[in-house]
Amino acid sequence: MPPKIRKEDALYYHSKGRPGKIQVVPTKETNNQLDLSLAYSPGVAEPCMEIFRNVEDVYKYTAKGNLVAVISNGTAVLGLGNIGPEAGKPVMEGKGLLFKIYADIDVFDIELNTENVDEFVRTVKIMEPTFGGVNLEDIKAPECFEIERRLKEELNIPVMHDDQHGTAIISSAALLNGLELVGKKVEDIRVVVSGAGASASSCTKLYIALGVRPENVDMFDSKGHINTARTDLDPMKQEFASERRFASLAEGMVGADLFLGLSKANVVSQDMVRSMAKDPMVFAMANPDPEIPYPDAVAAREDVIMATGRSDYPNQVNNVLGFPYIFRGALDVRAREINEPMKLAAVHALAELTKKPVPDIVNLAYNADNIKFGREYIIPKPVDPRLLTTIAPAVAKAAMESGVAQYPITDWDAYVQQLEKRLGQDNQISRVIISKARKAPKRVVFADAENVQVLKAAQQVRDEGIAFPILLGKEEKIRAIIEQNKLDLAEIPVIDPYSPEQSANIDRYAEVYFQKRQRKGVNIIEARKMMYYRSSFGAMMVEMGEADALISGLTRNYPDTIRPSLQIIGKEAGVKKVAGMYILLTRRGPLFLADTTVNFNPTVDDIVEITELTAQAVERFNIKPRIALLTYSNFGSAKGEDAEKMSTAATILHKKHPDMVVDGEMQAHLPFDLELLRTNHPFSKLAEDGANTLIFPNLSASNIAYNLLKEVGEYEAIGPILLGMRKPVYVLQLGSSVREIVNMVAIAVVEAQMKG
Repeated sequence: MPPKIRKEDALYYHSKGRPGKIQVVPTKETNNQLDLSLAYSPGVAEPCMEIFRNVEDVYKYTAKGNLVAVISNGTAVLGLGNIGPEAGKPVMEGKGLLFKIYADIDVFDIELNTENVDEFVRTVKIMEPTFGGVNLEDIKAPECFEIERRLKEELNIPVMHDDQHGTAIISSAALLNGLELVGKKVEDIRVVVSGAGASASSCTKLYIALGVRPENVDMFDSKGHINTARTDLDPMKQEFASERRFASLAEGMVGADLFLGLSKANVVSQDMVRSMAKDPMVFAMANPDPEIPYPDAVAAREDVIMATGRSDYPNQVNNVLGFPYIFRGALDVRAREINEPMKLAAVHALAELTKKPVPDIVNLAYNADNIKFGREYIIPKPVDPRLLTTIAPAVAKAAMESGVAQYPITDWDAYVQQLEKRLGQDNQISRVIISKARKAPKRVVFADAENVQVLKAAQQVRDEGIAFPILLGKEEKIRAIIEQNKLDLAEIPVIDPYSPEQSANIDRYAEVYFQKRQRKGVNIIEARKMMYYRSSFGAMMVEMGEADALISGLTRNYPDTIRPSLQIIGKEAGVKKVAGMYILLTRRGPLFLADTTVNFNPTVDDIVEITELTAQAVERFNIKPRIALLTYSNFGSAKGEDAEKMSTAATILHKKHPDMVVDGEMQAHLPFDLELLRTNHPFSKLAEDGANTLIFPNLSASNIAYNLLKEVGEYEAIGPILLGMRKPVYVLQLGSSVREIVNMVAIAVVEAQMKG
């Protein structure tokens, strides 16, 4: 199920820190006077004059070629209606966010305070020099048709109204694949459409372009069947007027092969689905609730192929499968427009991608063992990393072949490589971890529950189905925090080790702890006293199988928190040293750092074991580890204890694991400056792709590096992840955010799943 959205959470998300969701970030150096003189006066005059002499150089010297305008007047915002340009701005920012994270396209969102078509068109037209493309958004019909038509005619850059064409493109791919599954021909099917707005009209037109016969289409609006006998039809509806006459939608659906719904909830019954032809397709895409609920439709017919706009059921028709990649392809060849061949190319690319084996990262994200082409998978999933490298090239090729490309691509392999480098996996790994956790939620003990951040995180993991929280602390204090912050945690169990109800558990846990530590200077009295500490109590719950994972440390020092878990739960068999790993989510992709929390000055053997533990952890995220052993020396360029330690560790690892991509010793910049690495050290195992995993010579170096990258680089962090423990124990850094805690809980749950 989709996560539960609370008003307070949504408002906080949009207002926290810097208000809104997007910002402008410099792409060039601005560190000194020379930089600023080049960026502005007097240096900026040079590119200005180059563009003056050749206007096409604007693409060479400015951001125009990667800049799209998301433009709306707020007259048809989501399901909210005509709420105005200011109220629609959060949606336009969100659209810009999707452009960026899925296709690395920059966006300025522009909200126009006009409902006049001429004024709207004129305003957009005079802004053409600024942008490489225009995405029209949330403009009511019929004005949206006229606005898009005129702008496409008058502008020399691509224009698309995604509300019209996005759903059409995605659902057309679903249509082609659905027909292939059931063995029907597109020219033979009869289509019934509920809704006559911008999206319904565009879908129907694209279906006809794919081969659906116009005479086989019956469209219904709020007044009934659109047919030639009606006198109240505008020009757009007249285009779909049928010679037939149906008194109701139910009558029209009898014998239909496809129902396309873009109207409102619950206008289709199970009997109406039963009346359709053999192997019917039902695309019920009203939001947020479809024309017929998914469970009702599949219960009515075993042979139905069902698609909705919802993420909690198979075959989600989601516009994000289209618009980022269509614009990416159009921008990259400087297309003058987004035409019919480009849209059809996107349709066929989506349809073909669905039939190819699904990457593991997609299976993990959707809690599936093997997603494959079939009735419940007729269109790709939004997290599929292949969408960018599949759709953008197809659209670019279609633009070239149809004569609207002004900057043709000649090296397609290089272009695909360029697309792959645009986006790392930072926007996917968190989703994959959380989705994997949802597959089998586990009981997670929160040892520091007398804290509002922890309680907010507990609410979120419960709401998202990630885990079943157990709160440790004084119940009266925890309930007061819950009440004060209006949290929804009434049914979550709260355990207070000091309460009389826990006396028997204290005795039981103390006896187990005593048995473990009686020959290490602990007596039964001290063992009982130890069990009153929440980190010890929580660790014992995990050890005794009464919980599956422990989250602790938010308000306590790291060593004081980890020590009880090591004494009670202990290390995995064969592990001599536990280690800590952080994940930094960077534009290059996730970067794994170890050991960042535990070992002060590890030996050569410790470095080898830390590297092995880290490699195993990285592989659990379906990522091949490429490991750099860091220090101040590059392959013997300097002597010293740390350099020799890391060099020796690399030699041992090469012998123990010949297939492991690991090398060192090297300075921190070298595995990222591949040109320098290949030129000076072409023998290195990292020379081909660089590193995604960094091993440090000591705790001081790793901790400094992690904190600098996190704060100065402003990367989101997940961790520290404790490696080598027998059961999942995670110790939070002091002051971790709710988001960081949720990510840690998800990883703890995934580890608990793996360890049974």
